[in-house]
Amino acid sequence: MSVSQRADSSSDDCIESTSGRNEVNGIDGSDSKNGAIHVGIIMDGNGRWAKARGLSRYDGYRAGTDAVRRAVECSADLGIGALTLYAFSSDNWRRPYGEVQLLLSLFRWYLQRETANCVDQGVRVSFIGRRDRFPATLQREIERSESATDSCDQLLLRIAADYSARDEILATAAMLSSDHPPTRSDFGRKLTGGVGNLSEVDLIVRTGGEQRLSDFLLWEAAYAELVFIKTLWPDFTRIDLERSLNEFRKRERRFGGIGKCSQQKGRTDVEQQSTPPTRQGRVAHNRAVRGDVAVHEHESIVPTSPL
Repeated sequence: MSVSQRADSSSDDCIESTSGRNEVNGIDGSDSKNGAIHVGIIMDGNGRWAKARGLSRYDGYRAGTDAVRRAVECSADLGIGALTLYAFSSDNWRRPYGEVQLLLSLFRWYLQRETANCVDQGVRVSFIGRRDRFPATLQREIERSESATDSCDQLLLRIAADYSARDEILATAAMLSSDHPPTRSDFGRKLTGGVGNLSEVDLIVRTGGEQRLSDFLLWEAAYAELVFIKTLWPDFTRIDLERSLNEFRKRERRFGGIGKCSQQKGRTDVEQQSTPPTRQGRVAHNRAVRGDVAVHEHESIVPTSPL
């Protein structure tokens, strides 16, 4: 394991294993009823892997599909309920025409080869991103794979192709009525299309040594843990995924709150307040925690205290 970071990077004296649960909002940070987590992977390093071996970039991408199979096959066993793979960003259209066409043909070949395996393993396939710019043959293959795996429930495999998180957020915002501003949860459901009752992402892993999100799951990753590893994607194995998950589980996820030890230390200070919070203040505070309405200036959430 090389460099690891967190989106919420404050430190605490007491660190406990994370449960993957959003304690602030009371929302299970998982995709399944069994507490399985949502993991996103930025599959980077295919071209460098091929170059180091004197192979073509296409050979690197094809080797990367074997790493996809390995990741998919072990995900459910490792406690992952949803796996989102960054396969092709909307900015990747800027690559040479020949390389893009090879990638699109590889997508089609992969679906033809792996859809039956996904059915056998209970893996539901779902594509996120645009489809209208793909060839009609690839669009049909995507629809066929999604239809064939629609009833599978062991793992939700989301493939992000022609995907831009910023474009997805803009498109979702454009669909919503300005007369009825959405809550965060409403917006999130619209953004994910309600597929598999999907939660926000818990962990993002990027292979290849780079340390950036590259327009991937920006809304869903607001409180994701981030792990960056040097392993190039075609070399990615179950061991790499296990190590990333182990790193994730070492972290205490606060979601804007405070750690458990700090919470214990701070409780005495709160109990020493000579005047309790007003009822109006508590109502406003609870609304803010739920995130479903704004906290207005006249709804103070600060406990009153004597002068």
